[in-house]
Amino acid sequence: MKTVLSCPQTQPLTFLRSSIPPPTHPLQLHFTPTRISLSLKTPSSSLVVKCQQQQQKTQDDGIPAEEVKILVKFKSRHNYIRVLEVSRKADHHFRGSRLLLLDGPGNIHSISFLFKSLTKTYFDVFATLPPILPSGPIALLGFGAGTAARLLLDQYPHAVLHGWELDPAVIQVAREYFKLGKLERENQQRLFIYIGNALNATVPNGFSGIVVDLFSKGCLIPELQEPATWEMLRGRLRKGGRIMVNVGGSCVEPESRLRDGKVVMEETLRAMKEVFGEELFVLNLGNRKDDSSLALTGDLPPLEEWEKRLPGPLKRYTQMWMPYSA
Repeated sequence: MKTVLSCPQTQPLTFLRSSIPPPTHPLQLHFTPTRISLSLKTPSSSLVVKCQQQQQKTQDDGIPAEEVKILVKFKSRHNYIRVLEVSRKADHHFRGSRLLLLDGPGNIHSISFLFKSLTKTYFDVFATLPPILPSGPIALLGFGAGTAARLLLDQYPHAVLHGWELDPAVIQVAREYFKLGKLERENQQRLFIYIGNALNATVPNGFSGIVVDLFSKGCLIPELQEPATWEMLRGRLRKGGRIMVNVGGSCVEPESRLRDGKVVMEETLRAMKEVFGEELFVLNLGNRKDDSSLALTGDLPPLEEWEKRLPGPLKRYTQMWMPYSA
């Protein structure tokens, strides 16, 4: 059955509010990033990190369960929320981090390190977008705990971000466990958070760029497999604007056995192709081509110029974009 999206205009949240208003949209969707999957087994086993971007001994290297602490676990109206803290002593890239999980399979939706904003995951690719955009605000559709927002604000002092998240409980958790409240206080004129349906995101005169990271139950939301959605989002851009999308891949583990991350990724890219034609590029992460991918709209910019405007750790991503071919 096709999901019909309709809701009143979402309202912004500010850090000064003492409580979070209820969601303005009744759909059971959470709009959050996901690519890396965790699985917690018995207390004596390991926490398994699947399909990491960085090279490890294997794709399923584990973190011993005794080096992972569950800080909070509860079910909200929209999500199964868990915050994990990985010990700084763990022999793993995620050591010293906090992870936000929002679905049954344990896909990671946000990651935060104490002393750094870069993550060596697909979030870092989002941070390469501003240098190839016209001036203007950037939309984050699928805010989660604010990993992408923190990266963009840290790397680009003049960036203005508008983020949408369906679940108010996710924002509350982000403020308490991921220092989102501090980020808001330090960027009162640069970071605006809204509770509601991300597909209704608008600002006067349009966005310079849109970052799309919309998942529900471990899977890209079905609206992203419809060309009409991309036509609508393209209409929210100002002249010269671009869209960058986490389209997932085989590393994404859906809650339903009837859904497959790789198939959904391919369906999403085909829908985008119908709208953007030859102005669609794909970047593949992981050890295999279909592990995890991102998509970028618009003409591919001059790579040398783009690379010069990026900090060192992000430069390599500019060379990884390839034209999409179904």
